[in-house]
Amino acid sequence: MSAADDAIARLAASSRLLVALDFDGTLSPLEDEPMDARMLPAARVAIDALLAAPETVVAFVSGRSLVDLRVIAEHDDGAGVWLAGSHGAEFWIPGEGLVSHGEDQGAAALRDALRAHAERATAHLDGVWIEPKTFGFGVHTRRADAADAEEANRLVDAIVAEEAPQWRRRTGHNIVEFAFRHEGKDSAVAELRERVGATAVLFAGDDVTDEDAIASLGAGDVGVRVGDGPSAAAVRVPDIAALAALLARLARERTRALG
Repeated sequence: MSAADDAIARLAASSRLLVALDFDGTLSPLEDEPMDARMLPAARVAIDALLAAPETVVAFVSGRSLVDLRVIAEHDDGAGVWLAGSHGAEFWIPGEGLVSHGEDQGAAALRDALRAHAERATAHLDGVWIEPKTFGFGVHTRRADAADAEEANRLVDAIVAEEAPQWRRRTGHNIVEFAFRHEGKDSAVAELRERVGATAVLFAGDDVTDEDAIASLGAGDVGVRVGDGPSAAAVRVPDIAALAALLARLARERTRALG
């Protein structure tokens, strides 16, 4: 039995399953314009099948601000998918709506000042974009050449080191994020697990920040890495289509086992 076969068999039998998924690069291809990201059709079909399966909760766990995550996930107030935005500092709960861990006015003012400083410092670099986030900002370099990307990150690193050395720094695919809150995807999954009463968790992701969540999983849980790169995940799939197939199979097996 393969690692994927074993994982599906165990998760299918769990009495209350949380399926927590990164969005960009996991359900949606990475886009040069981040707000253009949308789930692949096969991924959406698999998500719908999981939502219909017995005792199964689906959540998207993202570094995106909750407002942006709702746009790219095409998520409305009637959606059944839970959301954890800003690496777990913001949640959207079906039937309840927004739950935030709060925003400190002084920290928010510093956020705005630093973001403006970063924008001015990198304005001369082609292809560099500063993304506003609820609790900080991100430095996007997907459309920049290597030299400009390196220079943008150097400049902004220096700004944050001088003006907000206590902020958390995260790296991802062609992005460096800075935030005054320190939640991570590990704490997001832990909070979701507690809120839904999950007896097992599947978490899937494709990037460095997803490894925080994967490394935090327990013995009865399953981590899935989408694509290449070092990972603590027990299961690896090559791309979004393969993850969608795995999730659809899990939905079928849970429905068969618990239906």
